[in-house]
Amino acid sequence: MSLPASRKLNFSEIPVISLGGLSDANRKSVVEQIDHACCHVGFFYIVDHGFDGHLTSELLDQAQRFFSRPETEKRALGLHPSMRGYLPIFYKSKITDTFSGTSHQEGFWIGHDCVDAPQHPLESLNRWPENSDDFRIAMTAYLQAVEQLAETLGNCFFEALGQSRNFYRTQFSRPTSRLKLNHYPPQDNPQREDNIGVVPHTDSGGFTILWQDSNGGLEVQSKEGEWVVAPPIEHSFVVNIGDILKYWSNGRYSSTHHRVVNRYGVDRFSIPYFVNPNAHTKISALDGSFDFEPFDYGDYQSGKWRDFFPVDQSN
Repeated sequence: MSLPASRKLNFSEIPVISLGGLSDANRKSVVEQIDHACCHVGFFYIVDHGFDGHLTSELLDQAQRFFSRPETEKRALGLHPSMRGYLPIFYKSKITDTFSGTSHQEGFWIGHDCVDAPQHPLESLNRWPENSDDFRIAMTAYLQAVEQLAETLGNCFFEALGQSRNFYRTQFSRPTSRLKLNHYPPQDNPQREDNIGVVPHTDSGGFTILWQDSNGGLEVQSKEGEWVVAPPIEHSFVVNIGDILKYWSNGRYSSTHHRVVNRYGVDRFSIPYFVNPNAHTKISALDGSFDFEPFDYGDYQSGKWRDFFPVDQSN
């Protein structure tokens, strides 16, 4: 029995928000729209964001070249415990104590280059394949640009949550954010949701800024439990809330389950940027409540990534 096709959303379910008014008198309205989407959906599209599309086109070209390399070359860059390197296709993940699955996806991860810090295992240097200057330049340029967009969005989230304008810069001054390239081969007839492009999950960090190609595949779970297709919109990004913003907002913001099912007969590529705070950040509810025990972000995130991704402990 095949996995049923999901319904295509209407854009009242996942709103499309223009960032064009953030620098003028419309800023309050834009922040309110973002806040509403975070509370009620946990996903939204952004347009008029000012991101240079040439950076995306160049990185997509380099991603296609990288994933076409021989498997032995890619696997030589196996995923380091600091979450840098190559993620092999058909990796297995533990999502919860009762649910695990296999994802039909391969990926490549980088972050901000840091000198290795034993007390913070997520801090390290990036790893690159041989003869990859163009690949490195394209990924680094995209990372620098998307971090500026992340700060713009982060300021909106924390403004809506009543924090000062420098909260983002303070908590994300040495971020553990990660830029990832994804490649999904087509899957003609998926049978079960534990064996698809990416199995259902929430993102464990702060928030995610996703570029997706025109082929589609992203699906979002509604509050009623229905899977809804989130189709690509030209010149847009998809933004979703992760578990840390859910914790910071004390449950006000929704960290929503999503998955990828590539039923469309072509290779799918996407570029997520996972926006995560400093490793030493103490996570507690920003409203001062004590509905959960505060915790260290770095320890929490390392454990989450170990469960979800096959880290090569020999690196």
